[in-house]
Amino acid sequence: MPLPESVIRQDHLLTVNVHEEPLLPSDLPGVSVIPLFLDPENGIWVLYARFEPGTNLPTHYHTGTVHFLTTKGVWYYAEHPDEPQTAGTYLYEPGGSIHTFTVPDSATEAAEGLMLVNGSNVNFEDDTYHSIMDAASIEATVLAAVTAGVVEMPRYIRPPRGVGYAVKPE
Repeated sequence: MPLPESVIRQDHLLTVNVHEEPLLPSDLPGVSVIPLFLDPENGIWVLYARFEPGTNLPTHYHTGTVHFLTTKGVWYYAEHPDEPQTAGTYLYEPGGSIHTFTVPDSATEAAEGLMLVNGSNVNFEDDTYHSIMDAASIEATVLAAVTAGVVEMPRYIRPPRGVGYAVKPE
């Protein structure tokens, strides 16, 4: 049986090396990120993130699933302090979960990890809606920092923008 014909022409591999890209500051204190893949239309975002000791993210509700691989340091959810996540730990979070990301003040190094998120984080402060973080808001923050001259344009993978009608091949 012959190989199937490819419908997508790929002239080169799409790769981003986290060791070659700068960490970008985020809107969240103690958090810096390297965007790897941002797809606002499908609600998928992949980040490599660094969380400094003492970082406490807002309590957030996931509208979709999360895959998180901790590569360095230690962190836990405030709701599950006896289940720390350490380097090498893979965590799956189902859509609909709610929790509060915490890096202990006593941590001797920053926590780092790779996350693949489907959907949005709906953030709360003091049980009150605060904000939404998703592929679109992350990209808007990155592009605003680039426009303001705060950072150089980072290299990340972004599927083509816009939706249109299918076109008959020539």
